[in-house]
Amino acid sequence: MSKKAVVLLSGGLDSATTLVLAQSEGYSCYALSFDYGQRNRTELQAAENIAKRYQVEHKVLRIDLDGIGGSALTDDSIDVPQQLEEGIPVTYVPARNTVFLSLALGWAEVLEADDIFIGVNAVDYSGYPDCRPAFIEAFEQMANLATKAASEGRTIHIRTPLINLSKGQIIEQGMVHRLDYGMTVSCYAADANGAACGTCDSCRLRSKGFVDAGFDDPTRYQQT
Repeated sequence: MSKKAVVLLSGGLDSATTLVLAQSEGYSCYALSFDYGQRNRTELQAAENIAKRYQVEHKVLRIDLDGIGGSALTDDSIDVPQQLEEGIPVTYVPARNTVFLSLALGWAEVLEADDIFIGVNAVDYSGYPDCRPAFIEAFEQMANLATKAASEGRTIHIRTPLINLSKGQIIEQGMVHRLDYGMTVSCYAADANGAACGTCDSCRLRSKGFVDAGFDDPTRYQQT
């Protein structure tokens, strides 16, 4: 029987790369996305398209993070920044990865999967506290205390293959596996068709990544 993994799939560049890397390791992957009240909803369509391309089972769970707000990604009264910010940026969504990983952990138990893949990155997104190695290590420890699976002797692993890579290195990894990055949506302010703004910090990091990796940027940008 093949080994199973739950893969968090947002529809963005990092999560798509994580999916193809998990598959390349021989995992039977189960993709999990979240409709959490995010401003950019075209990423969910991108996630669906990616899941279909790679023939993986895909669930989309609705959770109400826009109900608490506190982020430019969930609260329309907070503008998406158009330049890189120092410290923790306003695009940080309170408790997002904690909630996402908790639900992924539940599905992993149901599937009897011992591995959860998440495309967090501590190089380009060091301002996000829930993308740092210390958080991942703490969550994995908690998962192995809190679950029936762990109490029966199975070990849950939180896999973060991108955590120490630059954006350019991430793109290089994906291109090894012929990932079509034109399918992905990373922009915080994409339009209804998924076209990127080209100016938010996510767009800037993504664009720089393609330059650093030496590949043409397949991103569709909004007409200006």
